[in-house]
Amino acid sequence: MTTRARRLPSLGAVLAPCVALALLSAPPAGADDEPLPAPPLGYPPLGTEVMVPLLGDAPAAQAPSPEAISGDDGAERPPAAPPPAARQRRPGEAPMATRPEAQDEEPASPVPTVALTPAEPITPPPMTELEVVLDWYPSPRHAALILARDLGIFARRGLEVRLTTPADPNVPTKLLTASRVDLALSRQPLLHLQVDRGLPLVRVATLVDSSMAALVVREDLGIDSPAGLAGRRIGHADEDSLELLLDILLPPHGIKRGEVETRDVNFGLARAVSEGEVDGVIGAMRHLLPRQLGDEGVASRLMRLEDHGVPLHDGLVLLANRDRLNGRRNAIRQLVEGLEEATGWILEHPAEAWERLMLLEPGMDTAANLAAWPDILLRFSASPAAVDHGRYARFEKFLFDAGLVETLTPVESLAIDPGTF
Repeated sequence: MTTRARRLPSLGAVLAPCVALALLSAPPAGADDEPLPAPPLGYPPLGTEVMVPLLGDAPAAQAPSPEAISGDDGAERPPAAPPPAARQRRPGEAPMATRPEAQDEEPASPVPTVALTPAEPITPPPMTELEVVLDWYPSPRHAALILARDLGIFARRGLEVRLTTPADPNVPTKLLTASRVDLALSRQPLLHLQVDRGLPLVRVATLVDSSMAALVVREDLGIDSPAGLAGRRIGHADEDSLELLLDILLPPHGIKRGEVETRDVNFGLARAVSEGEVDGVIGAMRHLLPRQLGDEGVASRLMRLEDHGVPLHDGLVLLANRDRLNGRRNAIRQLVEGLEEATGWILEHPAEAWERLMLLEPGMDTAANLAAWPDILLRFSASPAAVDHGRYARFEKFLFDAGLVETLTPVESLAIDPGTF
């Protein structure tokens, strides 16, 4: 059997059509000597008509010089053509942002960027002045008042507190009643006695919440109870010691007031005992006087009043004039809050508190005060505003039953919490 091979086209048959196609697409003669024109390098490209809004006043970019224009191959390129003018908005088109003409612009007012003069100082609010008269010359038991002022605690509350020392221990409540001072320090027994007499006094804070008064007599007299006071000379410094405390101690032992010689020794309790002017004193500060007498070589014996029938009571209170509370309520509240803050600081920093006290009141820097400081710390009231209603009611009832006050005064007329009014 004979096999017929498939014939493939020859190379000439394939190349002939391709040559003809190339000849048809070739440019006319002479045209291949000139290069094709390059498209413009400016904006917009390809002759597109675009309107671009001008935003702000940025300066137009400077067109590069022809010498600076060259291609990647180093061949020079013609300068970029300037952009065409923006076309006018056709009817119905939304307006676009355009920069107003220069003649329509108003010159902007200059805005200062640096203050030429310092700002006016802020005037601080006016300070409220309060004058507080102490019950005695400055003592460690006054630490909360002294340090609250020194630490700026009162000033932060808008208070300027002035502390004054009385010329006589019986003067403070009299000055307060006469509205000569804003506040006064005293003791709870004296408050009961003077309110019963009609004085407009009210307790607003407690600095020391336990009695510090005592009966102190010379050791060599052999007196071991109030029964041995008959025929003795007893000194006192304040009214409540004489009118209340002594009259409370004597009757249970069958002793009348006339059987005891009393002398007002003012601030000189230790001197009167050590020099033999009196045999003992009533109302003396129990944490100080025995040590003071010991430093002078005089042995003494101390009798606590609560051991002889006197109810527990506040040892140091801050009094206000009830008739003047309306004009001082907020200031008193701020002062009592300051006392609480100062007391808390003292209890947390007793050593530093003592050092500051000695710097502020060098007259306190005695061995007796230093020895008494731990005992005084235990007696400070951590909540000066709080009122122990039961304590005041019991003490008032005790005085009434003993015939030392004529009427029972309600607690609300004796003591108030300044945070509640």
